[in-house]
Amino acid sequence: MTTNHRFVLASRPKGAPTPDNFRLETETLPAPGAGELLLKTLYLSLDPYMRGRMNDGPSYAPPVAIGETMVGGTVSRVEQSNHADFKPGDLVLSFSGWQEYALSNGEGLTKLAPELTQPSLALGVLGMPGFTAYMGLLDIGNPKPGETVVVAAASGAVGSVVGQVAKLKGARVVGIAGGADKGRYVVDELGFDACVDHRSPSFAADLAAATPDGIDVYYENVGGKVFDAVLPRLNVGARVPVCGLISHYNAESLPPGPDRTSLLLGTLLTKRIRMQGFIIWHDYGHRYQEFFDAMAPWVASGKVKFREDVIDGLANAPAALIGLLEGRNFGKVVVRVAD
Repeated sequence: MTTNHRFVLASRPKGAPTPDNFRLETETLPAPGAGELLLKTLYLSLDPYMRGRMNDGPSYAPPVAIGETMVGGTVSRVEQSNHADFKPGDLVLSFSGWQEYALSNGEGLTKLAPELTQPSLALGVLGMPGFTAYMGLLDIGNPKPGETVVVAAASGAVGSVVGQVAKLKGARVVGIAGGADKGRYVVDELGFDACVDHRSPSFAADLAAATPDGIDVYYENVGGKVFDAVLPRLNVGARVPVCGLISHYNAESLPPGPDRTSLLLGTLLTKRIRMQGFIIWHDYGHRYQEFFDAMAPWVASGKVKFREDVIDGLANAPAALIGLLEGRNFGKVVVRVAD
C-alpha cells in the first residue's frame, strides 16, 4: 500500500484561479495488480491549458470534475511493475497529474531514452511545448528566409522555441515579452533580432518600429491587446498559427468596447491571411517522431536553447499555476515533485 498526496479540483474558478480552488488530499493506493505499474512522479508540467480544463464547458477535452485529480503531464519513475513492457527504474513520460504516485495499465506511457540526462526536458523543449512550437510554426506558419516572424510570449516555453526555429529557417524574428529582463534574454541568449515590451505604454508604436516591413508570420498564444497591435501590421498572405489565448483564460465575459469582428474578418479577407487554430496532440500526434528527430539534435548542439522555471514541491503547484497565468514565470514551468 502506498500513501499518495494529490491535488484535486475543489471548486471552479470565477475569473482568475485562487488557492481555494485546489484541495490537497491524502489517499492510499493499492499495490499494482496484474498488468499494472506503480509510477512515482518526478516532475509535473504546468501549462496554460490547465485553466481551461478547470471550467465546466465544451472544449476539445473534457473538464476536470470536482474532486478529481488535476490533470498534467509528468515524468515518472516505475516503482513496481507487473507489466511486461516496463521494469522498475524505467523513466516514462506519463499523464499522472498533480500527485505523487499513480497506478497505470501502461496505456499512454512513453519510455524516455536513457541518454536523456535532464528528464524534465521531455515536458518542455522536447515535449508538448516544443512540439507545439515546431508544428504550428512550420506546418501552419511556413516561414520563408527573409520574412518577418513575430512571436508572442517570446520567453515562454512555446514562444522561445518558435523564435529559435524561425531563426534556423532564415527568418527575421521579433519577440513580444513582458519586462526588460525577458526582452534581454530573448535577444541576447536566444538570438531574436528584437523584442518589444507589451507592458510599455508605447507598445503598438514600438512594434511598428520593430517590423518596418510588416509581419509575415505571427505565432499567436496571447490575444488581447497584443493581437490588436499585430493585426494592422500583417502583410498580404500572412500566416497566423493560433495555439492559445492566455490573456483571455481568466475572462468571465467578452471585453468591453466596440465589436471588432468585422475589422478582423475584413483584414483576413483583403490581405488573404491564413489564421488557423490547432490542438497539438489531436492534429499532429502522429508526427511526434518527426519533431523529436529534428529537435533533439538542435538541443544537443545548442542551436536551440531552453530555460526552466523549476518549482520545488507538489505543495507549491497551485501558486505556480496562478503565477503562470499572470505571466510571472520565466521559462518552462515544471514542479520537481521528487528526486
